[in-house]
Amino acid sequence: MAKNAISPTRQEDYPEWYQQVIRAADLAEVSPVRGCMVIKPWGYSLWENMQGVLDRMFKATGHENAYFPLFIPMSFLEKEAEHVEGFAKECAVVTHHRLEPGPDGGLVPAGKLEEPLIVRPTSETIIGSMYAKWVQSYRDLPIKINQWANVVRWEMRTRMFLRTAEFLWQEGHTAHATEEEALEETRLMLDVYADFAENYMAMPVIKGEKTAGERFPGAVSTLTIEAMMQDRKALQAGTSHFLGQNFSRAQEIKFQDQSGGEQFAWTTSWGVSTRLVGALLMTHSDDDGMVLPPRLAPKHVVINPIIRKDEDRVAVTEYCETLRQELSEQRFGENCVEVWLDNRDLRSQDKKWQHIKRGVPLAVEVGPRDLREDKVFLSQRDIGKVGGVDRQEFVATVGQRLTKMQDDLFQRAKQMREDHSVDIENLNDFKEYFTPSHEETSEIHGGFARCHFGEDPEVDEILKQLKVTIRCIPLDLPEVAGSCVFTGQKTKQQAIFAKSY
Repeated sequence: MAKNAISPTRQEDYPEWYQQVIRAADLAEVSPVRGCMVIKPWGYSLWENMQGVLDRMFKATGHENAYFPLFIPMSFLEKEAEHVEGFAKECAVVTHHRLEPGPDGGLVPAGKLEEPLIVRPTSETIIGSMYAKWVQSYRDLPIKINQWANVVRWEMRTRMFLRTAEFLWQEGHTAHATEEEALEETRLMLDVYADFAENYMAMPVIKGEKTAGERFPGAVSTLTIEAMMQDRKALQAGTSHFLGQNFSRAQEIKFQDQSGGEQFAWTTSWGVSTRLVGALLMTHSDDDGMVLPPRLAPKHVVINPIIRKDEDRVAVTEYCETLRQELSEQRFGENCVEVWLDNRDLRSQDKKWQHIKRGVPLAVEVGPRDLREDKVFLSQRDIGKVGGVDRQEFVATVGQRLTKMQDDLFQRAKQMREDHSVDIENLNDFKEYFTPSHEETSEIHGGFARCHFGEDPEVDEILKQLKVTIRCIPLDLPEVAGSCVFTGQKTKQQAIFAKSY
C-alpha cells in the first residue's frame, strides 16, 4: 500500500486532512486566544504574495491605500439598521479603558467608556463618516480607497484560514456621483477578483449575484465568486457589494451636483481575506501536503545538495550555488525565479519531504554523480519525479516548466468542477444528489447543482434540512423558462446550489 505524508487522507477524513496539511506545511497554528491563529512565515509569505498581486491590481484600476481605526463607536453601527442586525452577534465590544489592581491581586477593568467601541468587523460605517467630511461637491468624487487590515468577528466554530475570530483582509470602499458609476465599480472589482483567482491561484470560479437572503447586510446587491473545493463544497472566495445610497444616507455622504442640487453619494465595498490561503490549499493539495501554483509560491525552486562524504562538500556546494545564481536570473511571469538553496544540516530525505509538504513547485537534488554528468535530478510537485535533466536545459526552461504547471493546475481544478456539476430538474434528484451514497463518504459527495428556483420560505426550509445553500445566480447563465425544483412554480431564474463552508 502506498504511504502518504498526510494522515488521514482526503477520502478518510477530509476536515482532519485539511488541518494536518496546515500543520505539515507549517502554515499556521492555533493561538492562545480562542478562535484565533498564528500565521507562520511560510503561510504569511503566501498571504504577502497574494497581497502584492492584488495591491498592484487595485492600484492599476485607480484605487489608493489608506488606513482607518480599529475601533468603531457603537452609535455608528446603529445608524444602518440592517447592517447592525447582520453583524450584531459577531461583534467584540470594548467597554473599559484602564486596568487596576484588584482586591485579590489580579487586574480589573476600571475606567468605563462613555460609549462602547466595536472592534472592527467591517468598516463601512467609520469610513463613511470620513467620506461625509471629505465630500462636498461632485468634484470630490469618485473616492476609491482600499485598506489592508485585520477584522474581528466573534465566531464560535472556527477553522484555520477559513473562519477565525480574527483574520486579515483588504476592504475597498468607494463613493460615486451616479448609480451607473457605482454599479460599474462593483462589477469591475468582481472581475479583478476572478482574474486573480483564476490566473494566480489557478482556481476556477463562477461569477454570480447573491440572492436577497444571502446579501451583505445593508447592500442593494452582492456579487460573488464561488469556487469548488476538492470535497465538492463551495467556498465564497470574494465579494463585491453595491450599497446604493443606504450607507451614504445613514452617514450623510452628500454632495452638490452640477446643477446645484444636493445628492447622496452612491457607494460600494468589496473584499477578500486570508480565507484565500485555505481556498488555495483545498483546491490543489494532495495526500502528501500542499501543492502551490507557481505564481503565488514563496519559492519556485528548491535545491537540495546531496553530500554523503566530506570530500564532496566543497564541489557540490559550489555547483549548487552557481546553479542558484543562474536560476535566480531567469524570469517567470513579471518576476525573477525565486530559488531556495537548502543548506541546512538535516538529512536529505527529511528536507525533501518538507519541501513536498510545503508545496514548492520544483525540487532538484544535486550530488557528486550529477556534477560529473552536469545534470540535476528534478521533481515537480504536481506530477512527482521527472528524473535527470541537463543543467543548462533546466535553467533555460525553468520559466516554461513553471508556466505549464500553473496552467495544468488550473485545468485540473476546472475539470474537477465540471465532473461534479449537474443540471437538476426535480426535487427527488436534488435530494439524492446531496445525500451521500454507500460509495461516498459523509464529507465528499454532491457538487454544484444548477437548478431553476424561486425565492420562497418553502425553498429555504428544504435547503436547511439538506444543509445546502444557494451559492449564486450566475451572471453568464441565460434566462430559460422552467419550473422551480422545489415549488413547481414557473420561473426563468437559475442558481448554483451546493454545500458550503
